[in-house]
Order: sequence, then C-alpha cells, then structure tokens
Amino acid sequence: MKRIPSILLLLVAFFSIAPAVFAQPAATSLANLPDADMLIYLSPQRIIRDAVANSLPPAEVAQMQAAFADMKRSVGVDPATIEYVVLAVRFHKPAADLSFVAPDVMAVVGGDFSSESLLTLAQLSLQDKVQTEKQGSRTIAIMKIDEIAKEAEKNPLLKPFVEVGAVALSPNTLAIGNLRYINSAVQAADGTGRIKPETLQSLLRDPNVLLAATGAPLTAFARSFGLLGTETTSRNGRWDSGFGNFYAAITMSGANYSLRGAMHADNPDTAKIITGLLSGLTKTADITNVPDKNAQAILKTLKIVARDNEVVIEADVPVQMVVDAIREQSKPKAQATPTSTPKKTTRQPVRRTRRRN
Repeated sequence: MKRIPSILLLLVAFFSIAPAVFAQPAATSLANLPDADMLIYLSPQRIIRDAVANSLPPAEVAQMQAAFADMKRSVGVDPATIEYVVLAVRFHKPAADLSFVAPDVMAVVGGDFSSESLLTLAQLSLQDKVQTEKQGSRTIAIMKIDEIAKEAEKNPLLKPFVEVGAVALSPNTLAIGNLRYINSAVQAADGTGRIKPETLQSLLRDPNVLLAATGAPLTAFARSFGLLGTETTSRNGRWDSGFGNFYAAITMSGANYSLRGAMHADNPDTAKIITGLLSGLTKTADITNVPDKNAQAILKTLKIVARDNEVVIEADVPVQMVVDAIREQSKPKAQATPTSTPKKTTRQPVRRTRRRN
C-alpha cells in the first residue's frame, strides 16, 4: 500500500468501522436512539470529500484514494462512504449508597451496509470471546473486556464497562457501547425512552456539518451529584434552566471552514454580561503572544456576540490558512548544531629571576 500522511491514517483507522452511504436522513435514524446528555456527530463522508480532499495537494489525494481502494478490495470497506458516526454519553443519578455512577457511552454508525453481517463476521473472528443475548427481536453480541474487569476490582467506576455490547438497531445501523446503554438503545428502537427532540434539533441545526456537538453539562451535573435525587430516592428538580447547554459545529463554506458555537445563557442580560466578559478576556490576552503566525491569524477571525439568550462564537477560517498551520506544526524541528567549545590554553607561569646587587 502506498504511503499516505499520518493524519489520513488516523482518519482511516477511526472511520473504517463500517462502509457506505446512509439511505435515510440522519435525523430520522438518530430519533430512534436512547436519551443522551451529550452527543458528538461526525460525517466522515463530508470530512473526507469536502475537507480533507480540498485541503491536500492532488498527489496526496490520489494516494488517499488508492489506499481506500486497497481497503475496499481487501476488507470490503471504503471509509469515504460512511455517512455518520455518533458518540452518545448519558449520565445517571447516584446509587443508593450515594456513590457516583459512571456515565454510559455508546457509538452509533449508520450506512448502506448489513449490520447483521458485520456482527456475524465479528463473532466468527472472536469466536468464544463473544456471547449472544436475545432481547425481543434483536440479538446483542456481548464481549467481556478482561483488562477492564481486573481494574474494576480495584476501581468500581469501571464496572459498567466490563461488558461491551453490539447490536443491529436496524438493517443499516450498528451500535457499540457498554451493555446498559446498548439495552436502552434496543428499547428506544422499539419506542421506549427515546432521545429528546430538542437535543437532536440542537445537534443537527445545520444538516451539512462536518462535525457537531451538543450537550447539557449543568443538567448532567445536577443528575450525577444528587440534585435530582438518587436511583432509589426521587427529589423534586431544582434545576429547570437551560443555562450552559451548548452547541458547536464545523462546516465548509466555499474556501472557508465555518466554526459556529453557542451557549445558552438563560436570558438576554446574562448573555450580554458573559459576552462582555469573554470579549474583554480575549482583548486582554495579547494575540501577539501566540508564537505561530497562522494561529494568530485564525484567532483574529474569532467573533463573540450575544443573540437573544445565547452567547454565540463565530469564525470563518480560510482552508489554506488551516493547511499552512498544520504543515507548519508538522515540520520536523531543526536540531541545533552543537558548537565546538574553544580549547582553553593554559598559561605557563612566568618565572622571574631576582637580581642580586
């Protein structure tokens, strides 16, 4: 296989979970997921097609395409055709003994592939390491991670991750995560405990994103640290504000990367106060102290404004500027040439003779 840049190798490794173009709109499929407190959404197809391919010289793009073609021939996977990958995180109330409960984590991949066939291939590859469990009409493949099981004996926080499950939520949707979250994903696919529509609307407010994230960190904190009660004792919620809920995304707009972010500030006055504070801090922090000139130019494009109840951060960065910054950082650092130390000459003491009168 031809040599390709290391950044592309990372993309291939991350996005080669499954092939293909997803037949349904992402929002339609993701609406069947279980509830989540934070979501990260990536469109590998757009990242490779719009961002990576437009940021590299033609020769490197050709090398990348040749590498993908080799993968397609050898394992039947073309990373450039994956429609989306979603990472979901869900927090829990404390246990009855008031111990902190680790959050659930799950990755979901959608595409024009047979999720059942992928599970079958995984079972054949791992053989007796994988067990299956029937839940309704779906089969969950379960694998115990021995290394995590050993660590969980010393650290109870790791117990939810001792067993990892994988399930075909639909003929072309595959979910992988800790077993508790996978069970919830199966129930959500059947119509119980689905994700809140407003969470999904925040994540996909721009359907053409390369990458997007949304979350409610303060709500997750309130749940995890007992403000809403424990698993066995309910408590009336004291946190009904959307303060802190955030959204962030990267899209392509012509020859620019467009960065958009927003944080809910509860009311317009608070939004203006936070905007003024952040703007003051960015002015105080002298951009000229950033040594890299490309990084300086990127920071200068950043805008912070208050819009209704939100603090909005915007930046339009030329693609070439990002490419130059990456290449500058990727350059091997020149090793300092050792300078020869001049040899010290030892002065011989002058011997003086004393005259006799």
